[in-house]
Amino acid sequence: MLIRQLIVAFYLLLFLSVGAGSAAFFWQTRKEYNQLRQVELATERRLAEVEQRLREQEHILQRLRTDPAYVEMKIRQRLGYARPEEFIFRFDQ
Repeated sequence: MLIRQLIVAFYLLLFLSVGAGSAAFFWQTRKEYNQLRQVELATERRLAEVEQRLREQEHILQRLRTDPAYVEMKIRQRLGYARPEEFIFRFDQ
């Protein structure tokens, strides 16, 4: 009877230790999964921002290729060009 109780206690202890080890393993795995998920979400947000910026730049490039008025406006803004009959006043800010 004593041997039977020892065997049952041994298997119970073995079962509990395997269960505790499995729980620790799954807890660690879940923690790593959550961290990777956060990295994935941050990467997806960054990708969406970069794709939006790319679309804006493609739109600007398309306008530069096809819209002479837009090209003139950009040249005037960035380089300070003026038409022959115009004057440009620059003020220190």
